[in-house]
Amino acid sequence: MKILIPVDGSRFSDAAVAFIAARPPINGGHPKIDLLNVQLPLPPRAGRAVDADFVHAWNEAESRKALKPAIAALQQAALEPAWFYRVGHPGLVIAEWAEKHGTDLIVMGSHGRTALKNLIFGSVTQTVLASTYVPVLVLRTPRAPKRASLRVSIALDGSAYCTNAVNYVLEHRALFGPRPVFMLIHVAESRTAAGVAARGGELVALPGANNLARARRAAFERVVAPVRRRFADEGLKTLEEFVIGQPGNEIAKAAADARTDILVMGSHGRGALTSALLGSVAWRVAATCTTPLLLVRATR
Repeated sequence: MKILIPVDGSRFSDAAVAFIAARPPINGGHPKIDLLNVQLPLPPRAGRAVDADFVHAWNEAESRKALKPAIAALQQAALEPAWFYRVGHPGLVIAEWAEKHGTDLIVMGSHGRTALKNLIFGSVTQTVLASTYVPVLVLRTPRAPKRASLRVSIALDGSAYCTNAVNYVLEHRALFGPRPVFMLIHVAESRTAAGVAARGGELVALPGANNLARARRAAFERVVAPVRRRFADEGLKTLEEFVIGQPGNEIAKAAADARTDILVMGSHGRGALTSALLGSVAWRVAATCTTPLLLVRATR
């Protein structure tokens, strides 16, 4: 597994480093880790006023200052990261690096949520999410999950995006430790109409007094049963959470109540606006909780 950790010297990027440092060996070995620091270019006027060699030396020194603690932390965990620095727009450089170097996962820290300003993750993280198909694990607080075996919640709605997320989790399940706990979350929206049920992927009339409850249960089984079987085939047990309400709010609450270390969500393609980028449900989850989010992008 190849992991990219963008490093800027902040306590949030320190959390990303700490998370990877705490991971046990994956499939009997350690992942390949790239540490990347991105320095902002000088404004054109300032760039013309100083010598190019001075600018290069300055960027190199600043990058070394940011990278040195991260390198030491990973080496102390018996990991051997490679480290690099580039100059440019951080979000775009990080996304380009991940795409170019065959990265399996970007792990990055990000500040809290500012939903009203459309800056749920911070501008660098949002640019990365908008510019790459590589899965991104966003740590929402300066404190990273450190236990070897993690509690992982997966939000399911039956879409192809969620299938991508499940595929990723199973392919890279060693990332979550030797004995992870997986919880499958499905939310039935409270506006679900009475008197209907899921059958063959469509809603049809359902007779009887308990129409609504039966419709919701049928929809839950239709979404969760195939995933349950896939985990069982891999020898992995799952917990399940079935709740009713607004999906974004309920997913965030269920993850928090379960003391989730990582919440996994599938997400559609790329877009400039957060709500378009993540989809409305993921946007609301991101805006209402600080649980680390693993966002698995739609495939090309």
